[in-house]
Amino acid sequence: MIEKMKFLSITGPKEDIDRVVENYLSRYPMHLENALAELDSVRDLTPFMEVNPYKDRLSKAKKFTEKIPEPEGPGRDITVEEALRILEKTEKKIRKLQKELNQLTKERKEKLELLREISPYRMIPFNVSRLLHFQFIKYRFGRIPKEYYEKFEEFVYDNLNMIFYKGLSDEDYVWGVYFVPGAQVDQVDAVLSSLHFERLYLPDSYEGTAEEAYKKLKKESAELRKSIVAIREKKNAIFTEAADELWDARRKLESMTVNFDVRKLAACTREKQTTFYILCGWMVERDAEAFQKEIAGDSQIYCIVEDGHSDVNSTPPTKLKNPTFAKPFEMYTRMYGLPSYGEMDPTIFVAITYAFIFGAMFGDLGQGLCLVVGGFALYKFKKMDLAGIIGTAGIFSAIFGVMFGSVFGFENIIEPLWLRPKEAMTSLPLVGSLNTVFVVAIVFGMFLILVTMIFHIANAVKTKHWGDALFDANGVAGIVFYGSLVAVIILYMSGHALPATIVLGVMFGVPLILLILKEPLTQVLEKQKPHTEGGIPMFIMQTFFELFEVMLSYFSNTLSFVRVGAFAVSHAAMMEVVLMLAGAENGGTGNLVVVVLGNILVCGLEGLIVGIQVLRLEYYEMFSRFYQGGGREFHPFAARTGGAESGGSVRKEVKVS
Repeated sequence: MIEKMKFLSITGPKEDIDRVVENYLSRYPMHLENALAELDSVRDLTPFMEVNPYKDRLSKAKKFTEKIPEPEGPGRDITVEEALRILEKTEKKIRKLQKELNQLTKERKEKLELLREISPYRMIPFNVSRLLHFQFIKYRFGRIPKEYYEKFEEFVYDNLNMIFYKGLSDEDYVWGVYFVPGAQVDQVDAVLSSLHFERLYLPDSYEGTAEEAYKKLKKESAELRKSIVAIREKKNAIFTEAADELWDARRKLESMTVNFDVRKLAACTREKQTTFYILCGWMVERDAEAFQKEIAGDSQIYCIVEDGHSDVNSTPPTKLKNPTFAKPFEMYTRMYGLPSYGEMDPTIFVAITYAFIFGAMFGDLGQGLCLVVGGFALYKFKKMDLAGIIGTAGIFSAIFGVMFGSVFGFENIIEPLWLRPKEAMTSLPLVGSLNTVFVVAIVFGMFLILVTMIFHIANAVKTKHWGDALFDANGVAGIVFYGSLVAVIILYMSGHALPATIVLGVMFGVPLILLILKEPLTQVLEKQKPHTEGGIPMFIMQTFFELFEVMLSYFSNTLSFVRVGAFAVSHAAMMEVVLMLAGAENGGTGNLVVVVLGNILVCGLEGLIVGIQVLRLEYYEMFSRFYQGGGREFHPFAARTGGAESGGSVRKEVKVS
């Protein structure tokens, strides 16, 4: 079912818009439309232009609460001023700690850099600070690739007037420092450069030997790290202690930000000295009535309700309302496309036919009850629509399990109330012996196709598309033709050839002529001058192929329902294989492990395949005949602000959170 909608225009003084949004729209679900687009014929309308003052503060509140678990419960309803004070107080404390943290982090980074630079030279037994102030002896700290260091030691070192102290080394480099008299430094530098010596510069920040400086820096770095950790813990403690207040502030600012976003869809108009806002949108009919009653005593708000939809630019949004058992099946409707406002909602039809066909294709009492328990448990605790569908389908699986006499594949526990799919056969004239479930599946498919044709006619009448209602392949002409075909088949199969021939002669011709002349007849109904594009020959050719396509679709759509019987038989056959593997085909219990695993495999694999096949039947053989699905969903402002549920009835006042 689809909720009836009313179009409302709400207006009042511009400065009063926040009160209206918070007091009314937070509780009465309203799908807002762009007021400028809706009231395009009204002169002197301007956009409601203002900068959101809460955006930056909300960003700060989200940053403060991103690592704090949200407390349970709705929290306190605080004012905007109180929310801003909470953020300011917290920000002041955090800013002071952050300043200290930045300074300590900077100092530790410098210490770590000094550690990294001095680490390769820890083995050199010199006072680094004094070394860096030599005047007559030049020094060079650096590193040399290991392969060149070996050449340096073997061929060069003894021929140069220098001293090289080796530091740490790894697989690629040897670190060290060399000393050379100032007069010969250029010569030695040139030789070392040819050996790929890479000079490194140490800052004048070390005391004692390299090892002493290293240990001192490491100790200072560790102390700085402890201080940094302590400050971070203080910051976390501030957030934890103020968690409730910070979340209250965040919720309030989120509410105000969303409320402020209403301005994007509002328009303004000026009357004398006062500027008025205008909000336009859709409400569920009962909510619109309750809203009008509540604002009757409010002198600051005015509301106009459009009785019809003809004067409204936008199309009404769609809000589905279905009984509890059909609620999960709204997922399938949405997957195909929401119905347009005024179109038939197929959800209840889907719920009934999907569950019924699934049960017929997957008939087993034991496995069906497992689907019921598992599906409804997940639906209750996880709110999964698909689980609700599985649970409902499981009920029909269990029912058909009783009809087929099957319990976890065992067919000797209970007697079938109807038949056993593999064994039941029916003798038909002209055809011979045929599996009964195949015959029933075809007849059931014919019945569903006729029902969907009736739905198509109802939708076409609703929208006043008389040509589709009367002359379409799924309209009156189509239903007469296909219905006659069904009657003829049933009469011939039941041995009544004479009345079947009469029906064939009388009822086939007229509908076919109407189907052929659909286009010109529709033009006559709509008071247009009949014409054919491309002339009479092109019309005849096009009509021939269209008629051929219609006949083919009737045939293929009907045969598609054979899969219902085929899966009923295959399910019984698969379970028979499982029992054979378990050694239980003659009525014994057999290998219990194989029985359990086989049931799990069949239930999972075949259940998935059957679910997909039934959905295919719904979409291609039924939906395609009567359903368009071009609607847009009802998105109420109240749902975004945390107020009343979308499209729900009016409740006691709920504070905007």
